Amino acid sequence: MALIRTFSAAFMLLFAVSAIAGGIEVREFDDPVMEKRYRDLTASMRCPLCENQAIDDSDAPISGDMRERVYLLLQDGQSDIEIIDHMVQRFGDYILYNPRLENRTYLLWGLPIGLIFVGVLVVILMVRARRNASAKALSAEERARLDALINRERSS
Repeated sequence: MALIRTFSAAFMLLFAVSAIAGGIEVREFDDPVMEKRYRDLTASMRCPLCENQAIDDSDAPISGDMRERVYLLLQDGQSDIEIIDHMVQRFGDYILYNPRLENRTYLLWGLPIGLIFVGVLVVILMVRARRNASAKALSAEERARLDALINRERSS
């Protein structure tokens, strides 16, 4: 009975290890620079299915296809820009974490800068307004009223 349990446990352990190892993709690179480029490229592209997950972390089938395509393009000797252009052409601009600066993305890139400019302008105007309000002299009527209040306090 103990022998059967041992064999069962060993079989289940072997099955679990093979299932885990089946999900790991092994890419062969002759050059460590090429491997770094592969890692950088797959980390910089978003999975179209997984919302906000890079294709190097995603288990989605489309991410596997994208990783395979990046690997093949690297093996073909294409540059990083050519690979990114190819992937954008195939999957769209959504896969880029940092969108390119183009006519249709000027608002996306310019809005934060514009908001900072407007915020600084508002702060400057508020500081000027307060400075001018505090430096403003009292009118004759306000001066007389203030003197009356001060005299009333002294006499009581």
